[in-house]
Amino acid sequence: MTDHQSHSRGDHSREWFEEWFDHPLYLKVYHHRDEEEASRCVRTILSLTGLDQKQQPSHSVLDIACGAGRHALAFARAGLRVTANDLSPFLLDRARELAGTEGLMIEFSLQDMRTIHFEHRFDLVVQLFSSFGYFETDEEDHAIVANIASLLNPDGWYVLDLINPQHLQHHLVSRTDRNHGKLSIVEERSLSEHHVTKRITLHEENGKEHSFTESVRLYRPDEAIRLLESGGFSIERIVGDYDGGTFKAATSPRMMLVARIR
Repeated sequence: MTDHQSHSRGDHSREWFEEWFDHPLYLKVYHHRDEEEASRCVRTILSLTGLDQKQQPSHSVLDIACGAGRHALAFARAGLRVTANDLSPFLLDRARELAGTEGLMIEFSLQDMRTIHFEHRFDLVVQLFSSFGYFETDEEDHAIVANIASLLNPDGWYVLDLINPQHLQHHLVSRTDRNHGKLSIVEERSLSEHHVTKRITLHEENGKEHSFTESVRLYRPDEAIRLLESGGFSIERIVGDYDGGTFKAATSPRMMLVARIR
């Protein structure tokens, strides 16, 4: 395993994702995330892009917001050369630990996706499980897409996995109460025109309370297509789930855009 670190945007207060994703309780709240689901997602991506063919040297992939490494590890198990990037040292440490346990060779990178830079290029960049739309302005999202285009080899692929907003509107659960061990977890969700927001309140056994807020920009299909096309991509396919099912605006839980650099 190798490491690459470049994280400097000047002095600023921590944004919600910097604070929450780097908190030790984050993985307790999301302990239920499914490894098998991540493997299915990776298999679908490799099939749709044609990168599942056994070639030497193996294809390179950048997981630009890898979190604790579910998808990055699955790509590495499939034989790709993987770079796993995130802004959270805590989550990167977890991904590094898991890779070491399996003996997987992964390059780890600690960079903000808005300013991410490498000297080499990739055959595939992925942004999975709602890891897009965290920022205050649409201009930042456009800048990210344009930057991703610059990270790709000619004819390289970009896979962007978004929430399908129409499905979310009909299936949003406004509040859930649950426990993980002795940790009490309350999640309250709300929708606005362009965002889904979740307020998370945690109560530890010792009486400590923590509160965090997540906010993700929602893109309609036409908006997502225009976003990627403005960055120099052509949309090859949109699928509605991690098995590669046809995207249906009314019923598909996901909106995974499979795009290629023009």
